[in-house]
Amino acid sequence: MRSLTQSNHDAEVRELLRGAAGALLARLPELTDELVTRVRGGDEAYCTFVPADDHWQSTREGLRIGITTILQDRHERRDLPFTESMARRRAEQGLPVDSLMRMYRLAAQVMWSAIVDYVEREQPGRIGVLVRVATHVWHAIDRQALVAGNTYRRREQELLGRNHERVNALLDALLDGTADAGVVRGASAALDLPERARFAVVTVRFPIRHDHEGMRLPEKIGQMRFMWRMRTGHEVGVVALGDASLDDLTEGLRLVVSGVAGVSPVVESLVDLGDAHRLAELAMRTCADAGPEIARLDQRLATVLVICQPELSGHLVGGVLGPLLALEGPDRDVLLTTLETWLLCEGSAARAAGRLYCHRNTIINRIRRIEQLTGRSLSRPRDIVDLTLALDAVRLLPL
Repeated sequence: MRSLTQSNHDAEVRELLRGAAGALLARLPELTDELVTRVRGGDEAYCTFVPADDHWQSTREGLRIGITTILQDRHERRDLPFTESMARRRAEQGLPVDSLMRMYRLAAQVMWSAIVDYVEREQPGRIGVLVRVATHVWHAIDRQALVAGNTYRRREQELLGRNHERVNALLDALLDGTADAGVVRGASAALDLPERARFAVVTVRFPIRHDHEGMRLPEKIGQMRFMWRMRTGHEVGVVALGDASLDDLTEGLRLVVSGVAGVSPVVESLVDLGDAHRLAELAMRTCADAGPEIARLDQRLATVLVICQPELSGHLVGGVLGPLLALEGPDRDVLLTTLETWLLCEGSAARAAGRLYCHRNTIINRIRRIEQLTGRSLSRPRDIVDLTLALDAVRLLPL
């Protein structure tokens, strides 16, 4: 008896749904107008990302398929392929997923209101059947919304991955100096950067100081915008400076860099980033292995010349520091450290003594010995240049 009663109920629901579906299909343009108006009237995103004609036509087709789906068994859901196709399209158009989900809620309201109107007008004696009809209607629309959301997110991830790959490829072309005029225009649009502006390139060699695990290099410091690319052992950043100076850039980097970094000169266009990248790497090569240290090329030009000419630098080292380097290890290292510290302290024996935790007279005696061994005087500017460049070569080059 119970099975017979359930069968009768199901037959009654199907009959009511068939009648409602026919009535809704007859009102399809009217229902389409109502849903499109409600969606676009309450969501600026649809007006921005989805053309009006596209929206109307796809809504009409979606309602038509959705109405006929009410009459289909669950295993015959012909609406879901359309739902997947439309969700992918909306993701490609850039419509936010929240706007898409709101559209399905409004579609459910429009559909249900139309079914209720039909029953009240044409079959008022079956108002009670609406409770069972609701299960079929809301299940169909909920399933569409679930499929649409999942499909949208998968497509969004695909698009983000492709966009990320494209952005990286464009950055690589700019940094490698292989970008022609067309690539530069594409990079300008994809990176949201003007073709001509004030840029610099930064190279950073690890480690990076961080306050918590997983912190990344900054995307913005003040008005400066950064775009980073990972290279073997270091990261490269394109910096859109705006009105900021290289002093501002260097000070900002000090907050995040505990390794070493090189900073290029300012360049005036995207096409110059390849040269800026090369100069930033040269600046970083003037840093010792231990950080923190940030090297600006415009402040390390003499040292860059040393590392760019290793053969000549070898001759310079031999001619200037040869006798000193021939000493026994501990003696040699003490004198080299003293010379480097004395130069860093701008010739102040007192300050050098403070750094090296010894007496001022000890520093003076070591400086005299260095002068005797090298034949150079640290009171003559030309000799100081020779000693400084030779010391840089010893520190930076595998001689």
